[in-house]
Amino acid sequence: MTRPVTRRAPNRGFTLLEVMVATLIMAIAVAALMGTISTSLRNASRLTGHDRAVLLGHQKMDELLISTGLEKGVPFDGTWGPEVTGGSDMGWRARLTPFEVPKGGGVGRPFVERVELQIWWMSGLQRRSFMLEGYHRALLTKADLLAMSSASAPPLGAPPQ
Repeated sequence: MTRPVTRRAPNRGFTLLEVMVATLIMAIAVAALMGTISTSLRNASRLTGHDRAVLLGHQKMDELLISTGLEKGVPFDGTWGPEVTGGSDMGWRARLTPFEVPKGGGVGRPFVERVELQIWWMSGLQRRSFMLEGYHRALLTKADLLAMSSASAPPLGAPPQ
């Protein structure tokens, strides 16, 4: 007697162990991806504040370079409103000082003036800042002569003595 040939159905699907291993591998990949995205967002946020400060700093430097009649040798400062800064605290501090005065220079003669500009902004609870420096041609005034005769001032970013 011959036995009928029966076909075995192939095993279809995955075992519980295979599903658990695949799930574990996917969980590790997703966790690593989320960590990378989180770090990227933090860096982008930090750079956005820095980029905004740089742009506003260059704009303020341009304003100071074309301004006339500003007080020399005395620091002056200001802040930008939240509509410009994206809601964060940002400000500036500037000082104009004579840089190069030609010999025999008198009132009304041209000279080179230095514009020092410190830009600051808050990044979380930490205050960050950088300095910009520019030069422009100006006409010597009596106030400039007085500023040159006074003692040299400390750098703009230095703490007061």
